Amino acid sequence: MERREFLKKSALATLGAAVAGTGLVQAFNHLNNNGQKTGKMKIVVLTGSPRRNGNSAYLAEQFIKGAEEQGHEVFRFDCAMKDVEPCRACNRCGMDGPCIFNDDFQELRPRIVEADMVVFATPMYYFGMSAQMKRVIDRFYAINGQIKGSPKKAAFMMTYADTAEKEAEAMLVHYRTLMDYLGWTSVGEVVAPGVWTAGSVRNTDYPQQAYRLGKSL
Repeated sequence: MERREFLKKSALATLGAAVAGTGLVQAFNHLNNNGQKTGKMKIVVLTGSPRRNGNSAYLAEQFIKGAEEQGHEVFRFDCAMKDVEPCRACNRCGMDGPCIFNDDFQELRPRIVEADMVVFATPMYYFGMSAQMKRVIDRFYAINGQIKGSPKKAAFMMTYADTAEKEAEAMLVHYRTLMDYLGWTSVGEVVAPGVWTAGSVRNTDYPQQAYRLGKSL
């Protein structure tokens, strides 16, 4: 039932959703019911670039800088540098149990479960997130019972070479559909077009937007 529910929500997602400009969309402070800032959060940052000096990786660095300056605890997991097997759809985990693979996802698994916030930073590869990040997200299946409906926050940062806003829509809809399914609250999106060569994002305002997003938490 869980899988069918996910597919249904994906199919009903508004594919024509407009990209709300580029760069920082929104950011909210981590507040309690009285409007006061709460204690530090546990934040997991997932990077999807296989380039250590990639543009999306640099956005992640700037976000982490801002978040750590606010006293939050950040755990960074570079998906492309880790040994993570793709989900085999064996369903041995039952969506809430041990996975058949003993790989680097075992390091990440408890971090995702315990996190107050999960951040995704990926380049666009052939109009989607990197395969390295996607295989990590697919492994969320084994902890679905522990993370679906949990009061987590999330943010999304992406980079791509072209400048057409419509080309970013598919990735944004994917992210937003995932947030809707999991019941997580998205608190920010940084969309950086026009960056291709490694390091070119450094000459734009997007790193500052990523930093401000982390700082705003």
